[in-house]
Amino acid sequence: MNGPISVNGGFNQEVGFVVAFIVGGLFGFFLERAGFGSAKKLTAVFYGKDMAVLKVMFTAIVVAMIGLQYLGVFGRLDMSLLTIPPTFLGPQIVGGLLFGVGFVMGGYCPGTAVVAAGSGRKDALWFIGGVLAGIALWVVGYPSYAGFYKSGSMGELTIPEWLGKSPGVVAFFVILMALGAFWVATKVEQKFGSNDEGSIESKGSL
Repeated sequence: MNGPISVNGGFNQEVGFVVAFIVGGLFGFFLERAGFGSAKKLTAVFYGKDMAVLKVMFTAIVVAMIGLQYLGVFGRLDMSLLTIPPTFLGPQIVGGLLFGVGFVMGGYCPGTAVVAAGSGRKDALWFIGGVLAGIALWVVGYPSYAGFYKSGSMGELTIPEWLGKSPGVVAFFVILMALGAFWVATKVEQKFGSNDEGSIESKGSL
């Protein structure tokens, strides 16, 4: 299947697979080098000790957002071919809450768990086992909650469409939001993280 860049002459499908493999490998490598393969590092954000997770995720959102905007403007990316998951508001709110609880309890998200497992962390293997077990339970029990799963459908809705604003205006306010989040995160680290660095290890351990 062609992607939104390859159809515009960026590269063919075979090269696209190679690029995806290399980018994925580099993504995992830099996650590990940044310490995001450790549950202790990841859970530190919930104690206000180390806000690196929030800063990195907001930075990734802003970089990807700006990159998509520019690629679209200069005709290097066909925005109409981007996959936009349908919005099911209620179910996705519940799913987000479950994801957050699992993150707090397990110390990983699925991506960081794979990175941690690749670097030999046994707790990540248990976490991945839990993810697979949850998927199995989801499949088995799906008929009983299929109605809720499909409720609150809003179609393939983007934030600019929802707000009735242009993508550029939304991007501007997202950047302001990120800058504000960085400032707050820095203040939180200064308050909770400077005098008790060792507690990250003990509280974040599984």
